[in-house]
Amino acid sequence: MCGIVGFAGINDYNLLRKMNDLIFYRGPDDRGEFVDKEQGVALAMRRLSVIDLETGKQPMLNEDRSIVVVCNGEIYNSPELRKRLLDKGHIFNTRNSDVEVLLHLYEDKGKDMLEDLNGMFAFVIYDKRKNLLFGARDRIGIKPFYYSFKNSKFAFASELKSLLILPWVSKNINFSSLYHYISLQFIPAPDSIFEDIKKLPAGHFFIYDLIRKSFSVEKYWELNVNNIEDKPIEEWTEIIRKKLKEVVKRWTLSDVPIACSLSGGLDSSSIVGLLAESGMNNIRTYTLGFGMSEEQGCNEIPLARKVAERWGTKHHEIIIDPNRVLKDLKRMVWHLDEPYGGGLPSWYIYELVSKDVKVCLTGTGGDELFSNYGKFRIYEKPLWFRWLKGFRDILKYGVISEMRDALRFPIGHFYHRYFSDTIKREIIFKDKKFSGKINTEDYLEDLWKKSQADNPRNAVAYVDFKLQLPEEFLLVTDRFSMAHSVEARVPFLDHTLVELVFRIPPILRTGRKELKYIFKQTVKDIIPAELLRAPKRGFVLPLNLWTRRELRPLIEENLSEEYLKRQDIFSTQVYDRIVKPHLSGKIDLTQQVWTLFMFQMWYKIFCAS
Repeated sequence: MCGIVGFAGINDYNLLRKMNDLIFYRGPDDRGEFVDKEQGVALAMRRLSVIDLETGKQPMLNEDRSIVVVCNGEIYNSPELRKRLLDKGHIFNTRNSDVEVLLHLYEDKGKDMLEDLNGMFAFVIYDKRKNLLFGARDRIGIKPFYYSFKNSKFAFASELKSLLILPWVSKNINFSSLYHYISLQFIPAPDSIFEDIKKLPAGHFFIYDLIRKSFSVEKYWELNVNNIEDKPIEEWTEIIRKKLKEVVKRWTLSDVPIACSLSGGLDSSSIVGLLAESGMNNIRTYTLGFGMSEEQGCNEIPLARKVAERWGTKHHEIIIDPNRVLKDLKRMVWHLDEPYGGGLPSWYIYELVSKDVKVCLTGTGGDELFSNYGKFRIYEKPLWFRWLKGFRDILKYGVISEMRDALRFPIGHFYHRYFSDTIKREIIFKDKKFSGKINTEDYLEDLWKKSQADNPRNAVAYVDFKLQLPEEFLLVTDRFSMAHSVEARVPFLDHTLVELVFRIPPILRTGRKELKYIFKQTVKDIIPAELLRAPKRGFVLPLNLWTRRELRPLIEENLSEEYLKRQDIFSTQVYDRIVKPHLSGKIDLTQQVWTLFMFQMWYKIFCAS
């Protein structure tokens, strides 16, 4: 696991070290640089040593030094690929480095190498012979990749903050991105929050031609939600169980000890059970709880203990309270890079894990594979039922025109989001020159259509895999784990498992009453009975309590009419019509206030300083 940075068309190589040093926490074990002054190419990395501790240093070069690679991530099928390449006559200089496999696979297949890779990765290859940079991001978007291409200058980095060091990269906000963020709590690729910085989308590669100074991006993988196979549920559970065992074993490839984040939910608990069943001993597990009696409904510790007791793990727990979150909030926001309005608890899991190990398996992705809280249900209701939901929004905000968008965008309007486009126009950005620049609900409908799905269960899953999974859950997983120099692994997102699960008929994959029925049947023998019966709960902070108590002074400071007027991004109506009613207890607008508050925290750290 690493952080990578680099550029082309730039002759100030001091910038390379500054970019690399800024993300030292991504790889405190080692650092490396490669500079070709003749071509103006510079690559650097920070290394967290996990595989081939002694000889796996980067940047890595092939035998004749014509190809150079830097990679963030792991290639989990590298042992098989290495054997195949050795049989073809390739000569390896490392003991078992997965990054060296990338070099030789590129020599063997060029950009077609991507079809052979299984893992989580973002890498860049410098091909001296062809005068190009070639790079890619893994299929699901587990590892990040930011870049800037401006005035023939190209630069890339694992984290956005490294690119902000470059003097020609401005801090001009991309207001289309901000518009989406207010609805979604995250920013969709390929844009970032800044105009001069982009994100390489999941499942895409790029080529930068050093001679022509041209840059292009292409897709190499697409999630197919329509390749359905009709089999009995009993056969599917056997197939899934076999694949899960294979995947979990593959994602434990490591030369250092491995731990597990244990939330008390089905997904992380099944990973622990599968590891124990496979014979792994002395499994370390880590669980989070909250420290005040009113918040026990959010506490996952009791169920997690059941799993730990069942398998005899070396179990660790951490209890947090609002004061601790307040103390750490600015640091969290700095590490997130972009505005993010989701939950923050995993910060403390990785902080605890980092005291013992470098690698941690998580259950991220299990929900998106098997129903994702039933987000599809609204689309299986009659249209009049959806309109009733629109009427509830009218009552909440007092905006009559809400129903107009419900009629115009009958799909996008009802996809889960925190502010509708109507509310953004009429309250959030009222009278601002960029108001209505882009419509999030139209954007969501377009994604839905791209799925080509003939049912809402598969369509919603496709949208989630394109949006919420890579740009929210995987973003926070990467940033918070790396902030503590921990490699977080997500075996549920092995692309072979993902492709398999989406061959299951949606009516079986996503039960309507018992949402994860097929998954429960698949792992029921390794999950405690209490957990199988427990209702689904998100891994979230009790913000409804905290926003009106401990966080209230910060919220009032950052969302006051006076500050909003001075900042000149949002309408001053935000305070009177959203913040004040929530703080007074008249209406619960927890997520809406949190969305706005987290942007303000980000803005002060990245733009106002």
